[in-house]
Amino acid sequence: MTTQPSARERVLAAYEDLLISDGPRAATLDAVAAAAGVSKGGLLYHFKSKEALTEGLLTKLHDYAALDFAAMAADPQGCASYYIRTSVFGSTPFDRVIVAAMRLSQSEDDTVRQAFSEIHARWFELILSDIGDPAVSHAVMLLGDGMYYNAALFGFPTGVKKQDDTQENMDVAALLAIVDKMRSDART
Repeated sequence: MTTQPSARERVLAAYEDLLISDGPRAATLDAVAAAAGVSKGGLLYHFKSKEALTEGLLTKLHDYAALDFAAMAADPQGCASYYIRTSVFGSTPFDRVIVAAMRLSQSEDDTVRQAFSEIHARWFELILSDIGDPAVSHAVMLLGDGMYYNAALFGFPTGVKKQDDTQENMDVAALLAIVDKMRSDART
């Protein structure tokens, strides 16, 4: 038996969807209520303001990040390899909340930028615990961030066209081999 999402969950999901598809300006309280199938009063019962909606979204972002940190720390191949493997945008719930929050960060919301700074700092700490060298850890993070950026913009391909007009695909295994070499070099 499938349980239906609560009104609060529907409102938060509608806010996320509107942010992703149309951006912060389109995600008005009226638009969110309509998309969630609730009255504006129903929305205001759960979220007193647009700021409260943002707080709800950031709570969701932090919850998914905490799960990601735990998975990263427990990964048998190491935190750096985990970061690279999971830096391919996959339309997961975590990816969706990241994109929605990123749309908010474009509208000068310091609380959103602070949330991303905290998450990024924790990812760095975990990678540093694996690699041991701050410069190499930064390089791994930039590699993963670049992969995520390309995947979000172009899908899994790199965005580079080959001569036959097909897209060049990212070779994650080759990138993981580079990370392993960087890790090994940092430890010697």
